[in-house]
Amino acid sequence: MDSILSQSIVLPLLLLLASSYASAHIPRLGVQRRASRNKPQQASTLDGLATFYYKQPLDHFNYQPQSYDTFDQRYVIDFKYWQGVNLNAPIIVGFGSEGDVEDDISFLDFPIRIASRYKAMLVYLEHRFYGNSVPFGSIEKAMKNASVRGYLNSAQALADYAEMLLHIKKMFASQTSPIIVIGASYGGIFHDHNRVCHGYTVLASWFRLKYPHIALGALASSAPILYFDNITPQDGYYSIVSKSFKETSQTCHETIRRSWAEVDRIANNKPEGLMILSKRFKTCEKLNGSDELKYYLDHVFTSAAQYNNPHEKPVRGICAAIDEAARKNSDVIEQVVAGVIAFMGERDCYDVFESGHPDNPIDPFTWQEYSEIVMPIGVSGKDKDSMFPTAPFDFNKFKKDCKALYGVIIFSNGLKDPYSSGGVLHNISESIVAISTAEGSHCLDLQEGMEDDPEWLISQRKAEMDIIDAWISKYYVDLLQSN
Repeated sequence: MDSILSQSIVLPLLLLLASSYASAHIPRLGVQRRASRNKPQQASTLDGLATFYYKQPLDHFNYQPQSYDTFDQRYVIDFKYWQGVNLNAPIIVGFGSEGDVEDDISFLDFPIRIASRYKAMLVYLEHRFYGNSVPFGSIEKAMKNASVRGYLNSAQALADYAEMLLHIKKMFASQTSPIIVIGASYGGIFHDHNRVCHGYTVLASWFRLKYPHIALGALASSAPILYFDNITPQDGYYSIVSKSFKETSQTCHETIRRSWAEVDRIANNKPEGLMILSKRFKTCEKLNGSDELKYYLDHVFTSAAQYNNPHEKPVRGICAAIDEAARKNSDVIEQVVAGVIAFMGERDCYDVFESGHPDNPIDPFTWQEYSEIVMPIGVSGKDKDSMFPTAPFDFNKFKKDCKALYGVIIFSNGLKDPYSSGGVLHNISESIVAISTAEGSHCLDLQEGMEDDPEWLISQRKAEMDIIDAWISKYYVDLLQSN
């Protein structure tokens, strides 16, 4: 278990990469379908609950000056079922997902049932960099600052949760109360975006493994922990989506399968093709390319399958609309439009980036996708029943997108240094660079330059400095933009 866990943690953290809509769209993790950005505000789910803030250190693991900075991290407690200090009364903890803690409270019911059963205190923890728990009070400033956004990772988040839970136990004199942690999706997966489902299941499972002295047990729902490191075939996600639609309606499945080529055919009729698609799908903004529309359709179909609950049956609703349009002899595009309307509802227009832009550098979960949540999800073409076009996970584009949005890492080594045997000697990606010299010794490149330094050493230092210059230049640009 330790070996498997360490591999699943270290590799994503080392790569500092994740994918965008390079090949197949990788659905976002989350406990519930992301609401429309245009959805009217509803009454707060925090009414009747107690909201607290914990002064959280920015960095739990280092002792640099910035590590001592703090931010206010929100947590919410439901005392409804708690009957005071009781050795037998557990503390039930819901780990926040990649969003406002209010969203999780409104969605998660199972923790309430447990709290009611055991007369327990119910606690919800908000994840750092989400909701109201943003360092320096501005997500724009936090995410544009390379030295700050690096503190957004699951290892720091788990340490946050450990500190907060120990604080809560002390504050309410519940030192002996057992803690049960619950996470959904991301909240259930990670230890230490493509995108697959929403929430924090991974965190719950790994929190139990890393902090067994704090958590008695963990419930991790929909935690795709085996999607890392090629443990799971890349087609797995999309194969299940296709199967759901095919089992619902063979004709619906076939219509969707044919629609991708039809979208491209119309889009290629320049210059009016994209205008035609924009009009037929009633997009809020003019399409700049067929990929934008396909990204949106992918989001509609995967979301329907991912959140295909037995009450609303969204897959059935989409297919019923598509098949009904087919019976009226509508063309393929009109049939798909009918499916979209069935799922999204009647609207004046449809925002193709409603679920968020796949390459938004200010979105904290995009950073996590590009830094540690590396899931090689795609459509390889091996699944003959797939209703999606072939779009295998493209690791090279994956790396390019990472570099385009975020920074780089340099590993320098002199091969005469015995410690180089454990160093990074080859480029891992365009953004994680290895600079090595055959004659170099331990940290020689960091020592003071001498007049008789060999040319290879001068070149090594220059190469490192050029990269650092680029970092600093970008930092000042970002700093000016954030002020």
